[in-house]
Amino acid sequence: MLKPLHKHLLNDFQRDFPLCSRPYQDIAHQLGVSEEDVLLALTELNNNNFISRIGLIIPPNQLGVSTLVAMAIPEYDLESVAVKISAYSEVNHNYEREHTFNLWFVAVANNTEHLQAVLEHIEQDTGYKTMSVPLLDDFFIDLGFQLDLQNA
Repeated sequence: MLKPLHKHLLNDFQRDFPLCSRPYQDIAHQLGVSEEDVLLALTELNNNNFISRIGLIIPPNQLGVSTLVAMAIPEYDLESVAVKISAYSEVNHNYEREHTFNLWFVAVANNTEHLQAVLEHIEQDTGYKTMSVPLLDDFFIDLGFQLDLQNA
């Protein structure tokens, strides 16, 4: 069962996360708890798979270059390939889709040559081809949403 602090952390800081040297202390001050309470609650949320990371979202190609990548992976190998891909620092997330191209991820690098080298290394490491789907038109999708946590 989620505690009130968990609910506040999940809902109140999807946007306007404090940009300072001690953001968790700032959050704690806003919520009337200690910084340790905030860090412990975030650890609990992570351990219970309510969150997987805390980080900023940089618009595509603002810092370096990026591409969406699709791969067709047999079901029996999907999880192990996803784990390998997640280990690359250039990959910021990956996910499964119901399609022939069933594993998708975003790769980011400082330049086109580095990005291509990462994709080639992923192909060698996994034994499967990558299909780069570069951004042609930019669309903003707000990934924040209000969670209904009344009964959670």
